[in-house]
Amino acid sequence: MPPATPSPEALVAEVAARDGASAARPGTETDAVDGVVPGVVVEPAEPEGVARTLAWARETGRRVLVRGGGTKLDWGPAVTDIDVLLSTRGLCAVEAHRHGDLTATIQAGATLAATNALLAEHRQWLALDPPWAERATIGGIVATNDSGPRRQWYGAPRDLIIGMTIARPDGVVARSGGIVVKNVAGYDLARLLTGSFGCLGVVLNATFKLAPLPSASRTVSAAFPAVGDVAAYAAALLAHASIPTAFELSAPPAQVLARFESVETVAVQQAEEAVGLARSVVGTAVVLTGADETAAWRAHESKVFGGEGTLVKLSLCPADLAPTLAWLAGEARSRRLEYDVAGCAGLGVLQLRLHGVPENQAAFVTALRDRLPAGRGSAVLRRADPDVKKLLDVWGPVGDGLRVMQEVKRRFDPTNTLNPGRGPGGL
Repeated sequence: MPPATPSPEALVAEVAARDGASAARPGTETDAVDGVVPGVVVEPAEPEGVARTLAWARETGRRVLVRGGGTKLDWGPAVTDIDVLLSTRGLCAVEAHRHGDLTATIQAGATLAATNALLAEHRQWLALDPPWAERATIGGIVATNDSGPRRQWYGAPRDLIIGMTIARPDGVVARSGGIVVKNVAGYDLARLLTGSFGCLGVVLNATFKLAPLPSASRTVSAAFPAVGDVAAYAAALLAHASIPTAFELSAPPAQVLARFESVETVAVQQAEEAVGLARSVVGTAVVLTGADETAAWRAHESKVFGGEGTLVKLSLCPADLAPTLAWLAGEARSRRLEYDVAGCAGLGVLQLRLHGVPENQAAFVTALRDRLPAGRGSAVLRRADPDVKKLLDVWGPVGDGLRVMQEVKRRFDPTNTLNPGRGPGGL
């Protein structure tokens, strides 16, 4: 059993004895997560400070919640208590940009926008575009395996990461992988920790393979009479070997944004072909560029991420896209719920936002999960009001892998110090 929590001032004094007075302060209302104010906030200025804080927390029985930019703190189960809020924002450097090898090592507290601004000096970028890039940190993006529209072409963080340095819950600093794309250095801990929601270790830095910045971009904006037409358009587009870097749907109404990034002549040609295909599937389409293109993608992001309500990450087989979209419309109507859905039409990774009576939302998500048995898809509650979270398991069925995941958690963090209950399946 953890000891009784001392006063915030006493906690600060304990941390200061390990890591210096400037690293810790009492928690305030602005630090609250799910209404819970942490006893102490620790923001080390160097990786070793993170390790020392974790070692102290484990020795004294304190529970630690990790925070980067704070853009995803409301994802996952509700927090009940926070002894220590460990911030990585003091670790915000691009440690190395090996532009000749197209790789970079980036500290966990660096924001994605600031990182890509620096990499752009050599016409390169970390090809990730999740929401809130100005605030989202590398550590948070890795911990949640978060991605955006360009996942269609470039993949998710787990596909781009090639190495990582972490602080284990016992305070030991460990390294995995390497600094070049082709390496076989040890176990692939980097991919294991990617998507673990910080329950296995604290990311200190990560090494990624980069991509050249494209010289030109065109986006086709298409509208269709029904959501089923979107699946037909996706099949037609991919059959013509015109694979966009981003291929996003949104509904209602049924719309598509397809982005083509390459040299100017290729981007223009592919966009024109995509317009023709949209019209052949009874849709209307236009090509966007410049400010109009930027505005269209911003509006698409805000459609789901910019508003209130319950947010569900829906993953399904692309072949199930059309029937699932039709089911969503009918089920939302019958349960008197408002909904918006947007996401990657080519990969079947969607974001679903719901508004309505909490009990109706819970029944809706339960019915949706029943349609998506393990191995065919999942519906994970990312963000929701407390009344909705009380009625639903955030993760839903995890499948046969849960026992293995629990054993991994036990090996990495036997004292349950780090982000307890926040990982997949409630790890």
